[in-house]
Amino acid sequence: MQSSATLSLSQSAAASTIPKSNYTVNHSLPFSPSKPINLRFCGLRREAFLGFSSLSRSQPPQSKIRSDKINSPISASLSANGSAPKSFDYDLVIIGAGVGGHGAALHAVEKGLKTAIIEGDVIGGTCVNRGCVPSKALLAVSGRMRDLQNEHHMKALGLQVAAAGYDRQGVADHANNLATKIRNNLTNSMKALGVDILTGVGSILGPHKVQYGKLDSPGNIVTAKDIIIATGSVPFVPKGIEVDGKTVITKFSDVYTALGSEVTFIEALDQLMPGFDPEIGKLAQRVLINPRKIDYHTGVFATKITPAKNGKPVTIELIDAKTKEPKDILEVDAALIATGRAPFTDGLGLDSVHVERKRGFVPVDDRMRVLDFKGDPVPHLYCIGDANGKMMLAHAASAQGISVVEQLTGRDHVLNHLSIPAACFTHPEISMVGLTEPQAREKAEKEGFEVSVAKTSFKANTKALAENEGEGLAKLIYRPDNGEILGVHIFGLHAADLIHEASNAIALGTRIQDIKLAVHAHPTLSEVIDELFKSAKVKAHASGPIVNEPVAV
Repeated sequence: MQSSATLSLSQSAAASTIPKSNYTVNHSLPFSPSKPINLRFCGLRREAFLGFSSLSRSQPPQSKIRSDKINSPISASLSANGSAPKSFDYDLVIIGAGVGGHGAALHAVEKGLKTAIIEGDVIGGTCVNRGCVPSKALLAVSGRMRDLQNEHHMKALGLQVAAAGYDRQGVADHANNLATKIRNNLTNSMKALGVDILTGVGSILGPHKVQYGKLDSPGNIVTAKDIIIATGSVPFVPKGIEVDGKTVITKFSDVYTALGSEVTFIEALDQLMPGFDPEIGKLAQRVLINPRKIDYHTGVFATKITPAKNGKPVTIELIDAKTKEPKDILEVDAALIATGRAPFTDGLGLDSVHVERKRGFVPVDDRMRVLDFKGDPVPHLYCIGDANGKMMLAHAASAQGISVVEQLTGRDHVLNHLSIPAACFTHPEISMVGLTEPQAREKAEKEGFEVSVAKTSFKANTKALAENEGEGLAKLIYRPDNGEILGVHIFGLHAADLIHEASNAIALGTRIQDIKLAVHAHPTLSEVIDELFKSAKVKAHASGPIVNEPVAV
């Protein structure tokens, strides 16, 4: 029997102020590509990662810069890319071509800005090449395997399935091929619109001036009216943990349990899934963890992890999170390090514009303007995505980039981060937007308003029952006095797809009494959300749209 273990730490011993982190230990990896892929679990809500410095940009993660491409701009300038102002090479230069930089570049071209993007690794960044995209390919495989192996589920549908198996290399190829396809799509979309792709590591030389090229060597210099930093982040690995890319790696447990591994979580706090709404977290633990081949240790730190060598297994040394006394030593086949992300901001040249990073993050205001050491905005310099630490999600980075471009083209825009959804792509999925119930009640106590909660079950949904997937819950947290949506949390079939009706309602300031009138096709899973809003009790006198104040996270 293959076995794997997932260790979930809210704090590491080496960086005790990190509020969320986790390790996964995998006994006998279910799939083993020839080149290890670092997959980022990109759907998790961001908790402020504190207590560590950024990783050096002199050592790009996962892949090396190709020397034959350095200093060679891929010029695809078209008339749609605007005309460069007389005093600058570009209207906008973006450092970093991940999801955030890509989104900003496309929106900038749409707005008529002559745009260049600098990338020293590969187009698409962590999300496309090592995180969101290939991980979803693996989850697609593991989800189907989980269904095929669930005899009770298959029997309930009247299906008989022989023993299901999988091909390790085929699974790896599926993930790699998807990443390559999406990366090429992103590259081609920028070329087609006329974005200049400049290959190399970018750094700021001063106001309006950026250098790019090989590390530790003179490079090309371009000027721009405005500059956006979008360099992203890299995995944070606490001291005492040695990552070899083979037996100490980064992926997550849902894939491994579906493919036959046994998993163990290690969590520094006294409970698993501490960042979720407590009610959703308890339900998810009951469905996702308790009935599966998953063991867990809470209230402990992993102080040292040693990769497998010379026939010996991976060893994990645990101590008590409170007393720091030795607790246990685990021996496993592999360990997953998922202790959060560190901003990839070293070597950016921020000292040339008098900017001091905070724990490696680039300080910004609610308009993503970079702040100098006095707290004043640096003219024409912005930072989006993981590098600023506001919300470490790929789609949040893209939204921040679009918001910046809106400002550059004459529209003042402040992104409401409480309207940005997050999702965990487990089986079934978890999604969330806005405040948890404890957060909402704390806010209500401070500001003097009432909080109400409405819930609906997937067991009452026709489509979910037809799929034999009735296990699930949707939860609405709201103000009964005016119908404002404070938060929505979903656990169930396709929860990641269902959350957007709620997130858009929060972004647009739509009240519950108005969204109750929306029509949903029958029978569909969307009726879970329809019933959720209809079950809310709003006072009769409440009317008019919600005017959301800017939210700086």
